[in-house]
Amino acid sequence: MAATIDRSAGQAGATIAEGRRPVDYVWAAARIAIGWIFLWAFLDKTFGWGFATPSDRAWIAGGSPTTGFLKGTGENALGGFFSALAGQAWVDWLFMAGLLGIGLALILGIATRLAALAGTFMLALMWAAELPLANNPFMDDHIVYSIVLIGLAMAGAGTTLGLGGLPIVRRHAWLK
Repeated sequence: MAATIDRSAGQAGATIAEGRRPVDYVWAAARIAIGWIFLWAFLDKTFGWGFATPSDRAWIAGGSPTTGFLKGTGENALGGFFSALAGQAWVDWLFMAGLLGIGLALILGIATRLAALAGTFMLALMWAAELPLANNPFMDDHIVYSIVLIGLAMAGAGTTLGLGGLPIVRRHAWLK
């Protein structure tokens, strides 16, 4: 189908192929970018590719993906709670499953509402683990990413450049 742009309605009314607006592509790009952040964290922690995780601390080498971050929270307001979770196998598995699931769902554009909910919850826990924040009374990247995730869910961002428009996804609300 040929792309058409309706310039008579101004930028807000512009459409590109199949009723898509430019803002739909911006939301799709944000969805894929944040999905990559989650997926990359999973991959680096699993294989220890040396970005945030050295190879000797990789999950497949017997390392714990939660220990580094959570052990460093001991002096924070909720540090006792979070540092007690560090290195526990069930916490590692939940964390890694979350990173993988959220990352794949966002990149593929399926279950974006579920991914946004799970991602916001995970980010809120990471934010709480760092309290009090070093550089701002309350705002940091965890909150900003959470706001974007909520926007992705509200915008239905999985249908543009994603699999969210597939008939099976449209039939099953949990896949949207």
